[in-house]
Amino acid sequence: MYLFFIVFLLGSIGKPEMTPRIKNILSTLDHIAPFRLAEPWDNCGLLVGNPELDVTGVLVALDPTSRVLDEAITLGANTIVTHHPLIFHPLSAINTATPTGRFLEKALTHGIAVIACHTNLDSARQGVNDILAEALGLIEVEPLRASADGTLPGTGLGRIGNLQEGLSPDQFMERVFRILAVPAVQIAGLLPDRIARVALCGGSGSDFAESALAGGADVYLSAEIKHSTARWAMECGFCIIDGTHYATEQPVVSNLVARLRLAAEARTWDIRIRQTQTESHPFVIHNEYLYRKHPNHLKTGEQP
Repeated sequence: MYLFFIVFLLGSIGKPEMTPRIKNILSTLDHIAPFRLAEPWDNCGLLVGNPELDVTGVLVALDPTSRVLDEAITLGANTIVTHHPLIFHPLSAINTATPTGRFLEKALTHGIAVIACHTNLDSARQGVNDILAEALGLIEVEPLRASADGTLPGTGLGRIGNLQEGLSPDQFMERVFRILAVPAVQIAGLLPDRIARVALCGGSGSDFAESALAGGADVYLSAEIKHSTARWAMECGFCIIDGTHYATEQPVVSNLVARLRLAAEARTWDIRIRQTQTESHPFVIHNEYLYRKHPNHLKTGEQP
């Protein structure tokens, strides 16, 4: 896959550029995760910045946070690529006392461009859902809801596929915890005695639960599962695992960094492309045992 990607880039670029511009990063991202795959309600692409500006470095993260912005400034990287958009709904005003307003003010002051690859990266091949499916060891994978763009087979939201060998509940959950790197998940319904077919949707995927069951999945892994969907699963005898939004999407970040680095190498770009080192899960698990053993973690916001 990576070799094909490099050959494609070399064949379509022409003369290599030593210093890319923002528009070149956008073009590369469009090859990786075509922006036309984004949902109609989404806001992807260049959200802040000048497409003609030279790139001094790229920082990739899941979320556009103040910590990521400060990290980019410290590193001298004037381009931030995130999965979630900084600007999601239209802004009627920019109030610099709000988190979004402060981010915009600081980004513009320091000349930082901000690019979002949201549902286009969810739908794309080797995007959020394919990376999660590969980590789980799924084969014969297909989208839960195929993309409306008929020119890009294999794209769409969610994924469903088969494990090469069926797993026991313990074996499957060991794999889930290793991939998601979280201390706990929420499960609606009972894990079946043998798990052979798995559906998933990185991020908010409550609306695809019925499609997962209809597709013959033994288990559905997603996040932000609604109360009513959890009750529905219990009544149907189906099992849904809520692995949290962050944990089910975070694996794609390192993959996106790797693919951007390959593109930069193929084009002989003289820039550094880095994965953020300041991002962590926004939720910390609290329970009675942890509170009694680590009472200070309520104040630190860090998972013990």
